[in-house]
Amino acid sequence: MNSAILLVILSVYLAFLFYIAHWAEKKENSRWANNPYVYSLSLAVYCSAWTYYGSIGVAANSGLSYLPIYIGPVIIIPAWIVILRKIIRISKVNKISSIADFISLRYGNSRFLGALVTLICIFGILPYIALQLKAIAETFHVVAKTAADSNVFSDTTTYVAIALALFASYYGTRYVDASEKRKGIVTAVALESILKLFFFLLLGIYVTFFVFNGFDDIYAQASKLEYFTKRNTIGGIPQAINWFFLCILSLFAIFLLPRQFQMAVIENNRERHVKTAVWLFPLYLLLFNIFVYPVAWSGNILFKGQFVNPDTYSLLIPQLFNNQWMTVLVFLGGFSAAISMIVVSSIGLSTMLSNNLLIPYGFLGKLQSEVQEKNNRRIVTIRKVGIFSLIILSYMIYRVFVLDYNLFSIGMVSFVIIAQLAPAFFGAILWRRGSRNGAVAGMIIGFLICSYTLLIPYALGLTDFDSNFIANGPFGIALLKPFQLFGIDYLDPVPQALFWSILFNVMAYLAVSVSFKGNYRERNYAEMFVDIDRYITRHENAFVWKGTAYTSDIEKVLKRFLGEQRTNRAMNIFRRKYNVDKNEELADARMIKFSENLLTGHIGTASAKILIASVVKEEKITLPEVLRILEESQENITTNKKLTETSNELKEISSQLKNANAALVKKDLQKDEFLGTVTHELRTPITAIRAASEILHDDDEIPEELRKQFLQNIISESDRLNRLIDKILDLERFESGQQQLFIEKGNINSVIKKAISPLKQLMSNKNIKFEFYESEIENWTAFDTERIIQVVTNLLSNAIKFADENHGIITVSVEKNHSETRVKIYNNGKNINPDDADAIFDKFYQSNNQNIKKPIGSGLGLAISKQVIEMHKGKIWMSNHEPEGVTFIFTIPNQNTIL
Repeated sequence: MNSAILLVILSVYLAFLFYIAHWAEKKENSRWANNPYVYSLSLAVYCSAWTYYGSIGVAANSGLSYLPIYIGPVIIIPAWIVILRKIIRISKVNKISSIADFISLRYGNSRFLGALVTLICIFGILPYIALQLKAIAETFHVVAKTAADSNVFSDTTTYVAIALALFASYYGTRYVDASEKRKGIVTAVALESILKLFFFLLLGIYVTFFVFNGFDDIYAQASKLEYFTKRNTIGGIPQAINWFFLCILSLFAIFLLPRQFQMAVIENNRERHVKTAVWLFPLYLLLFNIFVYPVAWSGNILFKGQFVNPDTYSLLIPQLFNNQWMTVLVFLGGFSAAISMIVVSSIGLSTMLSNNLLIPYGFLGKLQSEVQEKNNRRIVTIRKVGIFSLIILSYMIYRVFVLDYNLFSIGMVSFVIIAQLAPAFFGAILWRRGSRNGAVAGMIIGFLICSYTLLIPYALGLTDFDSNFIANGPFGIALLKPFQLFGIDYLDPVPQALFWSILFNVMAYLAVSVSFKGNYRERNYAEMFVDIDRYITRHENAFVWKGTAYTSDIEKVLKRFLGEQRTNRAMNIFRRKYNVDKNEELADARMIKFSENLLTGHIGTASAKILIASVVKEEKITLPEVLRILEESQENITTNKKLTETSNELKEISSQLKNANAALVKKDLQKDEFLGTVTHELRTPITAIRAASEILHDDDEIPEELRKQFLQNIISESDRLNRLIDKILDLERFESGQQQLFIEKGNINSVIKKAISPLKQLMSNKNIKFEFYESEIENWTAFDTERIIQVVTNLLSNAIKFADENHGIITVSVEKNHSETRVKIYNNGKNINPDDADAIFDKFYQSNNQNIKKPIGSGLGLAISKQVIEMHKGKIWMSNHEPEGVTFIFTIPNQNTIL
C-alpha cells in the first residue's frame, strides 16, 4: 500500500481516538465511560506491540516459550480480589498517584526512595516505549513496502512519536491532581483493546481457515519441518526452571509496570470492578493467544527458507496473498497495541518524574507563589514537558539502541528491571518490619546485578558468545560470566538475571530491615498499609504526629495549590467528619495527615510532606510511643465502632418498641370495635327471636301459616346465632392452640365438591356462572377433611358476596406438583386494596371499615381459614386481577406430618 495512503489512514485513526477520548471526558458520568467492562478492558494495555507481534516471533522461533508471559498474570489474577483491592484502598485513602508514591509513602514519605523508584522505572520503561516505536516503524515499512530511512525527518516514526507525545501530554495532564480519573484515556485504551483483539482474531481466522484448512492442516504441514519437534518440546528440568522464572517475572509485571499500576489502581473508580476484571482479563488473554501458535507456524510454512523477521508474520501472510485490507487492519491492531502502551506509560512516568524527582529536587521552591493558578500552571507545564520529553527520549533510544534487537528481548529486559521493585512493593503491604533502608539497599543491589547480567551486555551489543567478556567473564574470572553467573549455565539470560537480582534484592531488603530500625513514620505507615481495613474509614486517626501546628498556616499552604474555595470546602468536610470547632487554632495529627493527602495528588507524597513540615514544628517520637499511640488509636476506633453499633441497636430497638406500642394501641382499638361488631351480630338474631316470640305469646289469633313463618324465623335466627358462637369458639381454640386437626389422606377434588354442593343453589339464585377445574393428577393429599371444607366454604361464601352483582363469575381450580396442592378460588368482583392484602385475614379487618359500610358477616371467616391452613403447614393469600377480580389461593403440603 502507498505510504501516503497509509499515513492518511493512521491520521484518521488517531483523530478517531482523539474524538473518543474527548467524548469520554465530556461524558464522564456516562455508563459507557464508567463501568467494569471498560475498566477490565483498559487493563489489556498489558498486551502491547510485544504481545501483538513479538509473541508470534517467539512462537515461530522457540515454540511454546511465549506462554509464560501470560501464565504468570493468569496464576495471580484470582488473588486480585484480596491483593489488588488492598492496594486500591491504600491508594485511594492516601491520594496516591503512582507506584513511586505508593512505595515512598509506605517507607516514611521518603523523597530519596521515591526518586529511586522513578529512576528505575524510567530505565526500565523508556526502552519498552522505544520497542513500541520500533514495532510501529518496522510494520509501517512492511505494509508500505518501503525501506527504513536513516534520515530523522523522513522517518514516519518521527511524526508518529510527536503526534503521540502531543496526544498524551494533552489528555494526560487535564487535571492538576494526578490522582484524578482520566476517563478519556481509559475509554480510548479500552476501545483500542477491543480493536486490537478483534483485528488479531480476524487475522487468526483468515490464516487458519482461509489460507489453510484449519488447525489440523497447519499442524500437519508444520510437523514436516525439520526443526518442528525441537522447537515444540518443553524440555527437561532446566527448561522448566526457565519457564518458572519467566512466569514469576510476568507475575511481577502485572502489578509493577507503571502502565498496569496506572490502569488497575489509579484509574479504578469502584472496587467492585475488580470482580469483573478477575474473569474478563484472563479471558481476554486467552482469546489473544488462541491464534498465536497457528499464525507463527503458518509463517514458518509459507516463508520456509526465506530470511524473514518472524515478528512480522502477521502482516506478511495476508500481504503474500495480496489481501491489502487485512494487512491494514492487522497493522492498525498493532498500532493500537503500541500507542496505548506508549500513552499510558508516558503518563505514569511523567507523574513520577514530576512528583518524585523534578518538584521535590528542583521546582518546589518555585511553587511558593501565593497564586494558586500560577502554581497549578507550573505543575501542569512540568508534566506536559515531562510526557513529551519521555516519548521523544524513547524515540532517540529507538534510533540508537533498539534497532538491532527483537521485540521479545527488549520487553524481557524491561520486565527484569521493573521486577526490582517487587520486594519493597509486596513487603509494603505484607510485612511491618520492612524499612526504607532495606528497600533502598535491595533496589540498588538488585538493579546493579540486573545491569551487570543484562543491561551492560545488551547495551554494548555484546550478545556474541565469542566475546571475551561473555565467554570468559571480566578479567577471565569464569564465575563472573554475565550470562552464567556463579557457574549456573542452564538458565537463559533473562531468567538468570531475574534469579540473581531478585535473590540479592530480597536478601538485602530483609537483612537491612531486620538489622536497622526504621523511624517512627515508617512504622506508622507500615501499620496503616498492612492493616488498611482497620483504618480505612478514619485513617487520619491512625497517623502519629506530635508537635505544634496552626490551622491558619496549613490553610495558607493548601490555598496555594487548591485555591480558597476548594480549601474551605475541604476544611469544612474535615471539621464535620471529626467534630472540630471551626475556631480551633491548633492543628492535630489528623489535620496534618488530611492536609498532606490533599497536596499529594498535586505534588506527590514527598513534596507534600516537605511543604507541610515547613509550616509546622514537629517533635521527635520514639518507636515505643508510636506503637502505644497506634494501640490507643485502634482501641478508640474499636470503641467508637462498638458505641456506634450499640447506638444503632438502641435506635432499632426504640423504633421496634414504638412500632409495637402503636400496634398494641391499634389492636386494642380493633378489639373494642370487634367486640362492638360481635355484640351487634349477637344482638340481631336475639332481637329477631324475642320479637317473634312476643308476637306468638301475645297474639292467640295469628293465622296458622303466619305462626309457622314466625316459628321458622326463630329456628333460622337460632341457627345463625349458633353458627356465630361456633365461629367465635373455633377462633379462640385456634389462637389458644387447643384446636387439633385430624389428618388423613383424602382426595381434595371430592372434598371441594362437598363444600360446593350446598352453595350451588345460592349461586344459581344470584345468576353467578360457576366452573370447577379439577386437578388432572390423582389428588390424594393429607389434610383434615372437615376443616378444609370449612375453608373452602368460607372462601366461596366471600366470593358469592363480592362477585359482580349482574354478571357474577366464580371459578375453583386445583393444581398439584411434587410438593404441594394448590387451590384457587376466583371471583370477578372489585379489587382489594393492595395495602389490605394481609389485613383481610385479620379477625378485626371488617370492623375497620364500619364507618364506610356495615360489614357483611362476622369478619371471622378469613381469620379462621388462615388459622386452619397454617395449622396444615400451608399458606393462604390473595391476588388481584386487572381490571377487576380477586383470587384467594391456599396450599397444603402433600406429605403432611401433623399428628
